[in-house]
Amino acid sequence: MLGVAVVGASVLAACSTAVMSGGGGEGAAGDPAALVVTTTAAPEPTTTVAPTTTEAPTTTEAPTTTVAPPPTEAPTTVAPPPTEAPTTTLPPNIVPVLPVDPPLGAVGSRSGGETARVQTRLFELGFWLSGADGSYGLTTKQAVMAFQKYMGFDASGSVDQRTADGLTTMTLRPFARANAGTLVEIDKAKQLLFFVIDGRTDWILNTSTGNGQEYTEEDKNTPGEVITGVSLTPSGLHKVNRERPEGWWEGDLGEIYRPKYFVGGVAVHGSNSIPNYPASHGCVRVSVPAMDWIWDSGILPIGTPVWVHDGA
Repeated sequence: MLGVAVVGASVLAACSTAVMSGGGGEGAAGDPAALVVTTTAAPEPTTTVAPTTTEAPTTTEAPTTTVAPPPTEAPTTVAPPPTEAPTTTLPPNIVPVLPVDPPLGAVGSRSGGETARVQTRLFELGFWLSGADGSYGLTTKQAVMAFQKYMGFDASGSVDQRTADGLTTMTLRPFARANAGTLVEIDKAKQLLFFVIDGRTDWILNTSTGNGQEYTEEDKNTPGEVITGVSLTPSGLHKVNRERPEGWWEGDLGEIYRPKYFVGGVAVHGSNSIPNYPASHGCVRVSVPAMDWIWDSGILPIGTPVWVHDGA
């Protein structure tokens, strides 16, 4: 805003009045000749000189107008380059997978082309089975049951709509709690066995562990003797310390297939009964085909750590 100061000038004027004065005498009456008229020269009027007019004071000059500086240009705002969303880095033990398209069907326990798609998806997610041949057999049922246990579904071993949808929409490969090293992890809460290789979960098997109940049974290897105890799979960190490579063996409490012992008489072994609940005397049961695969693949050698926990 410009501010300009203007001062008005006042002019003071003084007016003067000229004053004139004069006089005359009378002669003798009746004699005009004798009449002597003496003229008194009228004095020149003294003109009262008007006083010098007081000059109006010099008008105070308006101050020089301060020129407003040119408007400051708004600095050009350079928008910073958009910040790229940080790349989400998943831990090495978590592997992303894509959903299945088209979605998988609820095949129940039927064999066929759609079952082959279900089997392929189970393989992709790490649930072990003997092959993706479209035949709904023992290992397919066990793999489906393992997936259902992992998801917290009803572990029927049959692909209902909820199971088909779960298999279809998975975006992360299932994983164990262990995220380092090479070991076997047995989750008694989920009733699952995980093979962890270099921190990543490679395979998951359905299993059945100790049911926690007391038992009194005949010793199968010592006739006439009775064994009592509690059916517990001991929690803790153990390791495979002995094994029996061929066929069925008569254990004290029944037959076991190709066992790999990790603490006392407790072993991972093949069995013909792997239900969806804890059912053993303490051993870790898997299917007979799964136990053959464990031996053939060499995935569980002597010295392998075995971590058993309650899922808490």
